[in-house]
Amino acid sequence: MPELPEVETVRAGLASHVIGALVKEIKVHDSRSLKRNFSGPDGFIKELTGESLQGVIRRGKFLWLPLTATRAVVCHLGMSGQVLVRSKDFGEDKLTRISLRLEKPTGEEIEMRFVDQRLFGGMQIDDLVDTGDNSPAGYFPEGEGRSLIPTSVSHIARDLLDPNFDAGLVVSKMRKRNSGIKRVLLDQNLLSGIGNIYADESLWRSRLHYDRPAIEISARKLRELIDVSQEVLREAVERGGTSFDEQYKNVNGESGYFSQDLNAYSRAGLPCQRCGSAIKRQAWANRSSYFCPRCQRR
Repeated sequence: MPELPEVETVRAGLASHVIGALVKEIKVHDSRSLKRNFSGPDGFIKELTGESLQGVIRRGKFLWLPLTATRAVVCHLGMSGQVLVRSKDFGEDKLTRISLRLEKPTGEEIEMRFVDQRLFGGMQIDDLVDTGDNSPAGYFPEGEGRSLIPTSVSHIARDLLDPNFDAGLVVSKMRKRNSGIKRVLLDQNLLSGIGNIYADESLWRSRLHYDRPAIEISARKLRELIDVSQEVLREAVERGGTSFDEQYKNVNGESGYFSQDLNAYSRAGLPCQRCGSAIKRQAWANRSSYFCPRCQRR
């Protein structure tokens, strides 16, 4: 599933193309990608056509594009979603579920295509509500942030790259959790954006076993984990995210290359790049955890 670095790569790519663009025409090729849109495909087309896209904002793994002071288009990539930006005459992309014909402020016409193989992602138009903390709702360095967030995203905690992320508050909440530290890192209601890949990488760098209870870890070590996780996420963003197959692409249809820098995830049987022991893979919560049994002892 695309995590924060992949979604941020998509957000930044969209921001460079669609801010200020006018929606001229919408084609819904598969209504299943609008299953979360309350008014269905017809309502989606009617409300969005003729509106301009005022920004591209991210919180965790969610993107939204404000339309007005009260409404926004929300996009979630799910397991295999892609948002591609194509020129007017670009050929067909397989598995395109929704396409938007846009006119940029320059007059150039482009297409924004939502492509999804497994149909766990989707788009919807949603109400914007106040965050309640008078701070910008999400990451939007290209424009002025507002303290308005889609209702469908409002339960998601701030992510580690959000300028208003409060590390001290998150650490204090972590210290009260009996759950294993990896489960805590993946709790999107506590801190958002981290998934399986970047949890394993952050824990490897911090020398923490994924199942060690958070309550047993010192505040100092948890703060170190937060700092390391931020470092991992920033490095992954710089490399365009992690791609293992055709499911994740940036807006130009290109793969990310952070997979070349992984130290734990997907490296079962390969030597730990710190101590030489074989990286181990264990089944965990219907997923897999990768760790060094020597560097990351339980």
